[in-house]
Amino acid sequence: MPEIYCLLKNPQRFWKVCKILIEAAFALTWMSVAFGRGYLRTRLELIRLRRAVRTAQRVYRILEDKRDVLITRLNELVEEAQELRNRALSNLTESYRQLLSAYMELGPQRVESIAGTLPETISVSMDSFTMMGISLVTLNARNEETGLLYGFGDTSISLDEAARKIRQVITDICKAAATENNIYRVANELRKTQRLLNALEYIIIPRYEEAIKTISMALEEADRDYFVKLKHIKKVLERKSAG
Repeated sequence: MPEIYCLLKNPQRFWKVCKILIEAAFALTWMSVAFGRGYLRTRLELIRLRRAVRTAQRVYRILEDKRDVLITRLNELVEEAQELRNRALSNLTESYRQLLSAYMELGPQRVESIAGTLPETISVSMDSFTMMGISLVTLNARNEETGLLYGFGDTSISLDEAARKIRQVITDICKAAATENNIYRVANELRKTQRLLNALEYIIIPRYEEAIKTISMALEEADRDYFVKLKHIKKVLERKSAG
């Protein structure tokens, strides 16, 4: 785990290392003769397969760490989204209650007339950042403090509270939207990572290990046959020298 946290300090480096190792593992998988139906029962093939399985196991450990980090980050995003959603719902309910009071006190025409004369005071900007190779977004809603642009004499405090609450709601809605979008992106990356882990754990590494076992047994058998042949040749030579 310390290795993964060192890499997380530099997300670009982490993604490059992880991508190189994954590509190396799959390249070795498809290039290796042992991954197919037949394989070369040679020491060179055995060395190459042992090297390949070590690379695959290293990739597996890195992907496991990545999966753990993604799960942690996903849980944090879910909690954050839930908190923002609850807060936005609470403020939205309160703002509609205040707005309803303003409609009842001032009348619909007066409220809509005031709303039509007000300028836009909220601007929304979108930024993006990268986490472990995943492009995440942030939505920033900025309130421009312009003060009250209508008089106090023919309005009510309910209208002021409704306007204030709605500004807060828009900010929370923007943050919640960005957070839920990030949840989808992190979950999608987590699904891809889990698929790679399953491929390594249940397909690639077992086939490597099976091929290594088969080749090792074949080479041991060949060594025994070679030893028996040498003993036979030695006996033949000894008989010839004795005769």
